[in-house]
Amino acid sequence: MKLTETTTLTSADLPIAAFSDYMRLGSGFADDGSQNALLETVLRAAIGAIEARIGKITIARDFVWQVNIWRRDQGAQVLPVAPVNAIVALVLTDAAGGESLIDPASYHLDPDSQRPRLVANSGNLPEVPSNGFARVAFEAGFGIWDDVPPDLRQAVFLLAANYYENRNELTRQTGQMPFGVLALIESYRDIRIGGGV
Repeated sequence: MKLTETTTLTSADLPIAAFSDYMRLGSGFADDGSQNALLETVLRAAIGAIEARIGKITIARDFVWQVNIWRRDQGAQVLPVAPVNAIVALVLTDAAGGESLIDPASYHLDPDSQRPRLVANSGNLPEVPSNGFARVAFEAGFGIWDDVPPDLRQAVFLLAANYYENRNELTRQTGQMPFGVLALIESYRDIRIGGGV
């Protein structure tokens, strides 16, 4: 299984001005934007860390999920992240590299907020070719930054602030997220029993 992000967040997608206000970097001084590159770096790091921890995508973007074999249930497959807004394509690739685009009328998205699924409309999903793979292209995420739930936005800002404040700290690396961040994201974590099937 391989999950690849096919669109990248641009600087315009990130809440750099709001994070600067949160950090009060402009207080008493003209905001010349000199810290924007660093703010962008810590925001990207915080978003990535939180998304990896909870399996949820904050700002919407496109992904491709590649699998060599469907998991147990041949009629439906749990997608690796949530929320999923749309399935764009399902493509089967054989051992020789030949591709088959599967008719979108043969499957649909079950947009569960915790475990969205690709579901066959009838019977099973198409069989993955021997020594080949299936690729599912989809869009995931809450939307733009303002669509992200407030507690997740706060968690991103808290973690990004922690990264910003401790960017030169090398002696106290514990590898743990701050407790406040963990408390905010806990309700979004999906407990996967049976390997996420």
